[in-house]
Amino acid sequence: MYLCAIIDLWSRYIVGWSVSNTMEAEWEWAVVRDAVASYGKPEIINSDQGSQFSSDEYQKLFKEGQPCEGVRISMDGNGRAIDNVFIERFWRTLKHNHLYLAPPTDGMALYASCRRFVDRYNNRRPHSSLNYRTPTAYYLMAA
Repeated sequence: MYLCAIIDLWSRYIVGWSVSNTMEAEWEWAVVRDAVASYGKPEIINSDQGSQFSSDEYQKLFKEGQPCEGVRISMDGNGRAIDNVFIERFWRTLKHNHLYLAPPTDGMALYASCRRFVDRYNNRRPHSSLNYRTPTAYYLMAA
């Protein structure tokens, strides 16, 4: 199973996420499109250099007349997970503080577990880097 998540860098708010049993590029593009449709276009979107993010089809999302037109694309350096440290920290927290402690039994259980975690992460878990506010509270300060 695969999880794709979009995080707002300033607030650490997870603006979009999805689980899939395949790593098809169309699925990840849909996560990006849905996040942009729900929360607006960011100035920059950063990703790793996975084939789904470096493909021509993904790049087209950001061209004239497309849903993410005008958004600049940034990619981590090859083998440099620290370039995107905030989402990497989210992955670590999700795995070590949640999934490894109560492994889901199937895809539906994984989805439900991730949904509960993202809700807690965004709405009830204060972050020291946000002056002990939740990502939702911090995100709404800028809205």
